[in-house]
Amino acid sequence: DGLVLVTGPTGCGKSTTLAAMIENINQQKERHIMTIEDPIEYLYKDKKSVINQREVGIDTLSFGEALKHVLREDPDIILIGELRDIDTFQAAINACETGHLVFTTLHTVDTLSTIARILDFFPSSQQEQVRKTIGYHLRASICQKLVPRKDGQGLVPVCEILIVTPLISKLIQENKMNKIYSAMASDKEAGMQTFNQHLVKLIQSETISHETGFAVSPAPHTLEMNLRGIFLDEDTKIIGE
Repeated sequence: DGLVLVTGPTGCGKSTTLAAMIENINQQKERHIMTIEDPIEYLYKDKKSVINQREVGIDTLSFGEALKHVLREDPDIILIGELRDIDTFQAAINACETGHLVFTTLHTVDTLSTIARILDFFPSSQQEQVRKTIGYHLRASICQKLVPRKDGQGLVPVCEILIVTPLISKLIQENKMNKIYSAMASDKEAGMQTFNQHLVKLIQSETISHETGFAVSPAPHTLEMNLRGIFLDEDTKIIGE
């Protein structure tokens, strides 16, 4: 159970990534999957899983309204096309609390802004409790951008991956957001990576150019140090070379 977010700006391939995740489950596991989309972008064929798709405006009035009815159909996994408002978030959390795995998307530019965006749905008086809820139910957040390949043959995704380990959960719940990036950067074994870590891989493999990497990096100065093999934590101590 829990919440998995795929985030990024408009046109960055969020729906494609989400569809690939659902299709991977469809091919490997026997699950009942329900999707609520606006509009439906990918039509799935049942393989090992049974997939039922609903479209906002045709099958239901809204994401939040659909979620109330979807839970009665006993799904294992729920895909929500977009986390748009407080009602949708609360319905998604309710699904998590009743043992469901929920996938959804948000329009944000990085991991920290994803958490901030959810908090902004709520008045300040509720944000501390919502922060604890996020820390408890969030399982992973993948933020992606599409950037041009060095060879000119299309685009390649650059991904920031947050896996909610016990440490990450604690940092979110205690509002120690400034420590999250160093925790991500230093825990590759959990499958985490920052944008800059992925940019280093793409530049060194010559998948993208140095110019492209520095243009899209959220912290170009840090990227420059990373390319030289220097990695710093939030206290500017070298944590790896």
